Amino acid sequence: MSPPPRILVVDDHALAREGLRVILLGAGYDVVGEAASGEEAVTMASELSPELVLLDIRLGQGMDGLETAAQLRALNPAIRVLMVTLHDMPEYVRASLAAGAAGYVLKDSSLCEIKTAVEQVLAGQTAIPSSLLARALQRPADHVPERALLARLTARERQVLDLVTLGHTNKSIGRELSISPATVKVHVERIIAKLGVSDRTEAAVLAVRASHSAG
Repeated sequence: MSPPPRILVVDDHALAREGLRVILLGAGYDVVGEAASGEEAVTMASELSPELVLLDIRLGQGMDGLETAAQLRALNPAIRVLMVTLHDMPEYVRASLAAGAAGYVLKDSSLCEIKTAVEQVLAGQTAIPSSLLARALQRPADHVPERALLARLTARERQVLDLVTLGHTNKSIGRELSISPATVKVHVERIIAKLGVSDRTEAAVLAVRASHSAG
């Protein structure tokens, strides 16, 4: 008999981690660890080699879920990532898939829906609720405001934002563009201010949304 799949749970809320752990253990999976931050998740994944990571898209301080997903996939492309979140905006679905996630499920889903999503992702499939997938694939009616906001950015800021959207950290962006992480941080702060968003996750979502409207 083969051992149960190894799963890492990542959420900055202890109650959410506990709830997912109970669901997974009840379904016969091996929960090898729990992490409260993206940085902790990457460290634990390198040590524990999970087959699947359940990951919230918003993680408080430090790396967000999009960055974390990209880092996990860069660490080991065999790791599957399932986003488990409260956010049902289609832009977040598109940004998650762009970062390497294989599935997206809402925290208020039924136990059956969460278990099914886990099974599908472990089986190599993409798991997204049909209603949410349909919305994510739709061309939104009006994205002129987003494109107008992006036009405010300098060429360098657009380069930085493109890499943020792909899930790069400040350090990896610095390596890619041959600038210091501190300089990248300044660029990111200016991008956030110019776009009128609250953090780099929202900046990435805006960029993905605008690119889909132009495609």
